[in-house]
Amino acid sequence: MKIISGGVCAAKGFTAGGVHCGVRHNRTKKDLAMIYSEVKASAAAVYTTNLVKGAPLTVTKNNIADGYAQAVICNSGNANTCNADGIEIAEKMCAIAADTLNISATDIVVASTGVIGQPLSIVPFESGIPAVKEVLSKDGSDAAAEGIMTTDTVKKEIAVEFTVGGKTCHIGGIAKGSGMIHPNMATMLVFITTDACISPAMLKKALSSDIADTFNMVSVDGDTSTNDMVTVLANGMAGNSEITAEGEDFNEFMKALNTVTVYLCRCIAGDGEGATKLLECNVSGAKDVANAKTVAKSVICSSLLKAAMFGADANWGRVLCAIGYSGADVDVNRVGVTFKSNKGEITVCVNGAGVDFSEEKAKEILLEKEIDINITLGDGNASATAWGCDLTYDYVKINGDYRT
Repeated sequence: MKIISGGVCAAKGFTAGGVHCGVRHNRTKKDLAMIYSEVKASAAAVYTTNLVKGAPLTVTKNNIADGYAQAVICNSGNANTCNADGIEIAEKMCAIAADTLNISATDIVVASTGVIGQPLSIVPFESGIPAVKEVLSKDGSDAAAEGIMTTDTVKKEIAVEFTVGGKTCHIGGIAKGSGMIHPNMATMLVFITTDACISPAMLKKALSSDIADTFNMVSVDGDTSTNDMVTVLANGMAGNSEITAEGEDFNEFMKALNTVTVYLCRCIAGDGEGATKLLECNVSGAKDVANAKTVAKSVICSSLLKAAMFGADANWGRVLCAIGYSGADVDVNRVGVTFKSNKGEITVCVNGAGVDFSEEKAKEILLEKEIDINITLGDGNASATAWGCDLTYDYVKINGDYRT
């Protein structure tokens, strides 16, 4: 397996593109993205657990109920959520895309991201969707990644080459996500494409299994959004024998999928609104995976811990505090904590108690852009990882006037 270029266009038969269509006022920013497969593809998706859901999620869920799709259309700048005509607008977006691509409207994944509760006109899409179709290309992943961004400061894309059944396959993805990010679907949109041949049922199983340890372990600010969705399209053009059951081929596909999703998780967490640092919390020695995940999530979600990391303050007591209120079955007298970065590693807690350490060395470690918070529980062999970011002044500034 190796990392390659191409994003969502790395897989055979996929093209993508992005344009400015007029949803956003800033004409210098793309606000519409399209991904297209030459042939119909197996499709799977997971959605936000928020009871308030964007209209596009409902339409997409209906469209891919048969397990297939052929295109993705996504706008940024408006979430199309809590609108009386939201379903109608999402369905019209699909209808326009279907006419433009000469495919069925029910073979389209539709998504929107941006401000909640603002009216969304169909007018920009009447010209925008044909325009984005005209720029579809094998080099279009970058433009599509830009088209789905909101408060993101960097584009998020990756592709991987791997082998299944002796055939070379490719899988790639783009993502957006910066704020309103919390476990049980972080707030984001993720679109993944692959030319591997896998049945809709096994694709759904692969995605549902993967997100439990990836996207559901990301948190920026504790808010679960309304438009979160992760979709995968698999068009089978790599020519491998269809994956219809668990086994070696399925395991290889899962490894490739996980490589893509973990990378995108780290990108999303590191690009949290106002963030200056990516935080990775690794928990080991737990009684079981459930306890390990509970601890990792609690620590990564702690506002006090996130603020300490912003200030490069090795305030390990905040780690213990988050473990203590997490609800996990933990013997706090066995807990150990270390902080690690490219500048080294320092132990700050052993058996639930502080140890002497150099504050200067700790600050040097915590001033880095990527920080590992490593926790040992001493209760078993289970482990888990969660991703987040520091909490900065800019987070409040960004969200203080996000709508206006």
